Amino acid sequence: MGTHHHDHPLERIRNEYQGDESRPLRGYLAALGGYAGTVGLLVGIALLRRKQLPSAFTLGDVALLSVATHKLSRLLAKDAVLSPLRAPFTRYREPAGDGELNEDVRGQGIRHAIGELISCPFCLDMWFATGLTGGLVLAPRLTRTVETIMTAVAASDFLQLGYDAVKHLPERIENRGG
Repeated sequence: MGTHHHDHPLERIRNEYQGDESRPLRGYLAALGGYAGTVGLLVGIALLRRKQLPSAFTLGDVALLSVATHKLSRLLAKDAVLSPLRAPFTRYREPAGDGELNEDVRGQGIRHAIGELISCPFCLDMWFATGLTGGLVLAPRLTRTVETIMTAVAASDFLQLGYDAVKHLPERIENRGG
């Protein structure tokens, strides 16, 4: 599959970029377009409602936003109960422990790109951070409520993991002492 002189310039760029690998660049462009559309929608709603950006966000808002973004991204990308939302784009591989799953992305093009996005908590962070920040501007009370719930769930997760680690500490010490 070499490049031909009559290839469209965008096809030539895609072929040169991906080499022997198949990369869903069109799907990524669609995801970028979706993100830009989401940002445009948030800005449009803010303009219609005559909402101004705050001059600054409080440290508390940033803390809630950060932890809630982490938890929401992790939930959508890894949670076993939310796997039906990922199922059209991923294939179950194995349990990942603590109610989470490892999945493989499937399909090609846009389907593959969506699968990569929704199964990757790092990829989802930007979407959730943008949505929650938009929420702080457009509906701060509701957004802070959602952020508080997600922050409490994230803190509880860490406490559960810490409790479990402490509970099993005597056996770990005993197994080391051999």
